[in-house]
Amino acid sequence: LRNLGAAGTDPFARLSLSEVLAEVAKPLESLGKTIRIVRHDEVEPEPILTRNVGLLYGLGNLIENAVQFATSAVRVEAFWDKSIIGVTIVDDGPGFREDLIARLGEPYLTTRERNIDLGDAPGGLGLGIFIAKTLLERTGARLYFANAGPQGNARVRIIWPRKAFDT
Repeated sequence: LRNLGAAGTDPFARLSLSEVLAEVAKPLESLGKTIRIVRHDEVEPEPILTRNVGLLYGLGNLIENAVQFATSAVRVEAFWDKSIIGVTIVDDGPGFREDLIARLGEPYLTTRERNIDLGDAPGGLGLGIFIAKTLLERTGARLYFANAGPQGNARVRIIWPRKAFDT
């Protein structure tokens, strides 16, 4: 146990993509929404990622946002091939406002109501997606925000070049 955190000896330092997604989704299961993680078995072996606080926080924040806005379910899809690694998060909620999609990821952009008289900071300062986007971009990711259909259903697609994780 003494050497568990030593360089090269931590058995939990590297995880498969689906294990990373399961790890960040686990604490959100108690919020009353179904979180389904789907792994698309591709021809290429599943990517193995090095545990990274920014990666975990960024993915966790985006999944948490989806859970908060979902009516009942969130679907998290993992996919990969020779050149890319991707994650798509889709909720069954109202989706993004069309006039804000192009600006998602900017600081202080929020659609949540706040009651300042009650000191209601949880209403949203508009920093969650900004921080998640910034942290994931530092890992080499590109993020794309859209609605999955005309009825809404927010969709966030995160794409990394495969070389961002292959070591």
